[in-house]
Amino acid sequence: MARIVMKFGGTSVANLERIRHVSRLVEAEVKAGHEVAVVVSAMSGETNRLVGLVDELDADRIGNEDVHGGAIEDEYDSIVATGEQVTSGLLSIALRRRGVKARSWLGWQIPLRTDMAHSKARIAEIESSAIGPSMESGNVAVVAGFQGISDDGRISTLGRGGSDTSAVALAVALKADRCDIYTDVDGIYTTDPRIAKDARRLNRIAFEEMLELASLGAKVLQTRSVELAMNYNLPIRVLTSMAEAGDVNPGTLVCNEDETMEERVVSGVAYSRDEAQITLLSLADTPGMVAKVCGAMSDANIIVDMIVQGISRSDNKANLTFTVGKRDLDKALKALEASKDIIGFGDIKSDDNVTKVSVVGIGMRSHTGVAQTMFEALAERGINIEVIATSEIKISVLIDAEYTELAVRALHNAFELHEAGPLKVSAP
Repeated sequence: MARIVMKFGGTSVANLERIRHVSRLVEAEVKAGHEVAVVVSAMSGETNRLVGLVDELDADRIGNEDVHGGAIEDEYDSIVATGEQVTSGLLSIALRRRGVKARSWLGWQIPLRTDMAHSKARIAEIESSAIGPSMESGNVAVVAGFQGISDDGRISTLGRGGSDTSAVALAVALKADRCDIYTDVDGIYTTDPRIAKDARRLNRIAFEEMLELASLGAKVLQTRSVELAMNYNLPIRVLTSMAEAGDVNPGTLVCNEDETMEERVVSGVAYSRDEAQITLLSLADTPGMVAKVCGAMSDANIIVDMIVQGISRSDNKANLTFTVGKRDLDKALKALEASKDIIGFGDIKSDDNVTKVSVVGIGMRSHTGVAQTMFEALAERGINIEVIATSEIKISVLIDAEYTELAVRALHNAFELHEAGPLKVSAP
């Protein structure tokens, strides 16, 4: 008998028929003798509906605060958290109708304690003293994901994709054997199968690779959930919720790397359209110049990603190009203009019609020629590279958004990701 946590996203619980289907999947695990906790998201579209209601009240805002003088993020959380509350109650009822003992748990009932950063809270701890004994007595714990309770006793939410993090954190607290993340796809693929029709489902992928892929644009798992699982060596299995109970549904296991993984030089190709490029022209080429730019971005709470510095035509001048999230572009430009005298640049250019494309693989640590293979594949298709960033197990390039799909397919083919065996790279 194992203790497992099952997590179901919004499309998996989109309506009552899907919730009935989920109840059958959970029932199958209970009948197999497992202790089960289930973490659920809001029904598909419900969180967007709730956020829309809050947004409609923006016209009534006085400055950045409400009419009572207090920040509204805490009330925002109390509203958007109700979607998961509804789903957890409905699934509990569906399980009971099938004769399965079950009860719903909200974040504050566990309790799942977070910091006070409402709408993007981070988990501090989970107390399992109540939910653990309930599971041991045969109850399925149906937990509302995405939510917790802050230090001041208010409902808090973990940000988009937070139900994944809720599930992994709960699995860690319960000392579960694994955490199963059910989605509308049947595992982790070598790239987006909507772009590369020959994309292949991976049987296993290392935590480090999955963490890079998640941070680079792959939408299957939330980055914080992978990081948490890696820190506690908790296996995650990604599989489809569309299968029937009893169907073969192996999914992809996210776990510590092993020797067979190291045979793969590259495991996947990821892309992100949520990028914007900023170039500062004619900066003083002196120590501390980049620090001033990054300081201005940090003060504006903007994350800087790729950075490249080039020599300007003018003596003792440099050009600096970096990327930020597309949604942060306007805020970044305003922050830079406000700091122009401090930073000391001549002009500023920006472009939000760009895409970051990346190859990821733990085998890159011990194989040469990956960069050559990547750059040759792009060059053969006339794709110009604007910015390059590397780490131990990834290479990312910034390209014109027009070539996104062409680049993804080219790299997928160049590294032979459609084949299951060890992958080839060009000789150095």
